[in-house]
Amino acid sequence: LNVTRTLGCDMKVMLDEDAKRFIVTRNSRWRDTNPDVMDFSQVTGCDTEIRETRSELTWKDDEGHSQSYDPPRYDIDYDVYVTIHVNSPYFNEITFKVNDYRIEERNSVEYREAERQAQQIREALTQLRETVREQAAAAAAPKTAQTCPFCGATTVPDAQGRCEYCGGAMG
Repeated sequence: LNVTRTLGCDMKVMLDEDAKRFIVTRNSRWRDTNPDVMDFSQVTGCDTEIRETRSELTWKDDEGHSQSYDPPRYDIDYDVYVTIHVNSPYFNEITFKVNDYRIEERNSVEYREAERQAQQIREALTQLRETVREQAAAAAAPKTAQTCPFCGATTVPDAQGRCEYCGGAMG
């Protein structure tokens, strides 16, 4: 794996766009941890989710007992998660938290940045998966005979799209 692009901060999605593969890791020395290397074609989907954690706030009465407020009050924190759905014999999804600390306010700078990172990961993996699948479909499509504009021969272009007789570029 030769990383060409890294997405995320704490937990990273490292892409090798040339080999059409990726890993998900937290470790900067990822080669030492032997992560699962996945092909872009194994991605079957990608979701983002915002999870809300509510903790009820209480106060202490004169005897030192915790009492609930009336009406109840809550401390609310947010975490942004990405789930990458994959076609693998060992597991079917990779779920991780994008932010490395609790986000205390909805629509804060931290909240919007975590959402942006999650969206960036989702869009990149979805787009790369589609590109790989389109390329595979094009490669599997039956080749049709064409007339070479250089020598006039009827031929099926080779893997480089050239005439088998004169080597001219076809199309």
